[in-house]
Amino acid sequence: MRHLLNPLDFSVEEIDELLDLASSIEADPRRYAHVCDGKKIATLFYEPSTRTRLSFEAAMLNLGGSVLGFSSADSSSASKGESVADTIRVVSCFADICAMRHPKEGAPMVASLHSRIPVINAGDGGHQHPTQTLTDLMTIRSLKGRLSNLTVGLCGDLKFGRTVHSLINALARYEGIRFVLISPPELRVPDYIKDDVLNAKNIEYREVENLDAAMPELDILYMTRVQRERFFNEEDYIRMKDCYILDNAKMKLAREDMFVLHPLPRVNEISVEVDDDPRAAYFRQVQYGVYVRMALIMTLLEVEKPC
Repeated sequence: MRHLLNPLDFSVEEIDELLDLASSIEADPRRYAHVCDGKKIATLFYEPSTRTRLSFEAAMLNLGGSVLGFSSADSSSASKGESVADTIRVVSCFADICAMRHPKEGAPMVASLHSRIPVINAGDGGHQHPTQTLTDLMTIRSLKGRLSNLTVGLCGDLKFGRTVHSLINALARYEGIRFVLISPPELRVPDYIKDDVLNAKNIEYREVENLDAAMPELDILYMTRVQRERFFNEEDYIRMKDCYILDNAKMKLAREDMFVLHPLPRVNEISVEVDDDPRAAYFRQVQYGVYVRMALIMTLLEVEKPC
């Protein structure tokens, strides 16, 4: 039995195989419509979510399985004080696999230690978000045709953004990756990411504050929102929430083959006028997320691929 708690839980070869399976599902989804007949996924979401939770549920339904779970801690026994360990012991009696989102870093790992079913980390605090990373990798590979030799700009909240931390970890394993880290000083990538990943692997990167100046050199621009829920005081959030707003004027500075990604939800960091630009890929990214999660469920449940 395997879990997915961190993007590095899968080797590069395993990720490539999973993305190949996701691409096969994208090409012919009806072929996979019954591979999980009789299987159940439990979505245990202690934090609010729209895309991730519904994406997991859509993925299992598309595979012929069914769904159970909860969408907030208030609607679970956590509100009565039940521990994550006890919750997963109970859920293991009902479901074949589970996806967990939790505000505390490491909670999905704790669940995996007590679980009799595969556990997927659907986001834990400001730590990791591995299935969003797999979605990002599929999106980049589908749009650019490769996951190597790319200049990737990461913009916005790079301190608390778990999607950013996971993506850096994942892309650092591919050749020729270069990062441009665009943020105010208060929201820079944490030192442990720089020390343990970027510097340790001799990945080329630079930290800048000016988005306009960085635009012409990017193959991918990964925008993030400044997350109100990660701030300890409202004043700091208000001061930084509008640091970067991507609009048509900034898009004119970018290459014709540069694509914009965003894990969503957006607030106002991408102007709606950008949505009509063919390089705006964030809604396609959502669709890729369903295919990736279908492939991941199949992989962790070790179900047979259709003939």
